[in-house]
Amino acid sequence: MAHFGTTQNGEDVANITICAGNLSVNVLTFGAIVQDVRLEGVSHGLALGSDLLNDYETTMGYFGSIVGPIANRISNARVRLDGMMYELERNENGAVHLHSGSEGVHRNIWQVASRSSDRVTLALALADGVAGLPGRRDIRVTYQVSAPATLTMTIDASTDTTTCINFASHIYWNLDGTATWEGHELAIAAGHYLPIDDRTCPTGEIAPVAGTVMDFRKPCQPGRGAPALDHNFCLSDERQALRDVLWLTGQSGVKMTLATTEKGLQIHDAAGSHRPGRSCYEGIVIEPQAWPDTPNHRDFGSIIVTTDQPYTQVTSWRFER
Repeated sequence: MAHFGTTQNGEDVANITICAGNLSVNVLTFGAIVQDVRLEGVSHGLALGSDLLNDYETTMGYFGSIVGPIANRISNARVRLDGMMYELERNENGAVHLHSGSEGVHRNIWQVASRSSDRVTLALALADGVAGLPGRRDIRVTYQVSAPATLTMTIDASTDTTTCINFASHIYWNLDGTATWEGHELAIAAGHYLPIDDRTCPTGEIAPVAGTVMDFRKPCQPGRGAPALDHNFCLSDERQALRDVLWLTGQSGVKMTLATTEKGLQIHDAAGSHRPGRSCYEGIVIEPQAWPDTPNHRDFGSIIVTTDQPYTQVTSWRFER
């Protein structure tokens, strides 16, 4: 565990390396960020990151982090729980709640609960009212590397009162180490997706991918804006046992297989976000989560968590070349 930097508020941030087999991963205590992923025999990193803490505090706010307690967008920046309406921060275009705003877990220093050579568990407690939601929420994220080359993330959260929880990993992937992710081959095991409006919020329609540019059931190479991607792909109606749902292959020959328990995958092409001095579309964001804006759509299920029904997500990334 090494010192990574000091935040603008004077808090120390650690950089923790875990490894096994052919894979090594660096995790920061700021935002539970996956800062670097390295596969033996590959000269470049696979996850986009920075060596400067200031980048994560400014222009790279979501890069590699855990986002939540509500990931993605809430279209009217409010949720109803047990008959009460909770107003959330309108941090996107003055109308939309995105990634839990300025009090999201990506802005917090997580505590190291345990660590070994191949795993680290980070812990964070959110007080009642933080991010606009009720309940004390105790959150743990475990990253574990296993041979030959798999990174597994487990997120557990409990609450002392009914609340909403929908966490997501927000890693930007580029398996080629190139200026953009163009040339990557993508396949997604999803027969439906959620169309979006001009605020990038779901319209409420659950649309079939068949016959559209959103059909990735067979591997294909998306291009810049062809299609424009910031959409949820519907993997299932409910959480499932861990299963393979996405395959990403770079021109370098590096292949990533993503497995998750979650019912949705948000795919973001990074058309408007990039690292300092780099171009847009540098990495593709793949966010396992419940469907976005769920509280506003009866057909989307639920992200409600109670005292006797805690939250758990398991997601893994398996690499080969």
